[in-house]
Amino acid sequence: MRAYEIAAGSTSLDGLRRSDRPDPQAGPSQVLVRMKAAALNFRDLAIALGRYAGGPVKDKVVPLSDGAGEVIAIGAGVTRFRVGDRIAGTFFRNYIAGPPPAGPRAALGAPPADGVLADLSVFNELDAVLLPPQLSFEAGATLPCAGVTAWHAVEMVGRTRPGHTVLVLGTGGVSIFALQFARLAGARVLVTSSSDDKLQRARALGAAVCINYRNTPNWDQEVLRLTDGRGVDLVVEVGGGGTLARSFQSVGMGGKVALIGVLTGVATEANPFALMMKGASLHGIFVGSRLMFEQMNAAIASATLEPVIDRVFSFDEAPEAYRHLERGAHFGKVVIRI
Repeated sequence: MRAYEIAAGSTSLDGLRRSDRPDPQAGPSQVLVRMKAAALNFRDLAIALGRYAGGPVKDKVVPLSDGAGEVIAIGAGVTRFRVGDRIAGTFFRNYIAGPPPAGPRAALGAPPADGVLADLSVFNELDAVLLPPQLSFEAGATLPCAGVTAWHAVEMVGRTRPGHTVLVLGTGGVSIFALQFARLAGARVLVTSSSDDKLQRARALGAAVCINYRNTPNWDQEVLRLTDGRGVDLVVEVGGGGTLARSFQSVGMGGKVALIGVLTGVATEANPFALMMKGASLHGIFVGSRLMFEQMNAAIASATLEPVIDRVFSFDEAPEAYRHLERGAHFGKVVIRI
């Protein structure tokens, strides 16, 4: 089968290479999936560049955690799926529900768990979900990491409801899902970006307030002004060290900051004292469980919500898809058709 691999020790996109691998087979409790599409996350770029947790990969690995495809064979004992089902794998292996399991968690696209940028993938039946019926494979491929992460933040941590105010930083995959889910919950949404064009597109998706942080570097003060000094109920924080202090200032009394990403790095001088004075809290979020995935898919199906795809690349164009993500020009998700 066709596949891409990230070479051991990779520190640049030159480490992303085409390869031919033997076709895998479905063992007991497993399903064999013909992959139709895969989607990129910032994590995938960091892995290829050797900047993910633990540094460069020590063993070659098939990249990407997010993909969707069709079940073409099932192993002995499989009861959750049938041949012909349209499914996506979960980001983590063996994380079904409840709090995350203790200890290291295997996540697709980094050793020891091969990802989905290949013609065929094998999943344990417990580590996959049915796609919402109205979604294409390309749209379904955006869900496992970015979609579940945003759902975890907006629904599980934020408990977002009508009348709430949500601040979303940026317009990448997680952020746009968070905008969509917050609007679905009836919240008023504020969005930041350095691009007026992206902010206009966010407004078309239902953002009530758009802040260009290049023109308004003290955007936390603008958030307070736009909320009559109250601050927001939830901040979807994808920036990390460089934005965390302003997120602390932006959150309101009893509010929550959902810490998801580190786009601006991990080093920070953010003082948590502001949270104490407000009775607010900081919640770390690392994707989520299969149950969250299934709950999210039910909501997507019921609302006929459509994930936002910036651009779809062909399988042969996978390296260019990585470069497109690296340039940061995308709005929503970057997808590779397999």
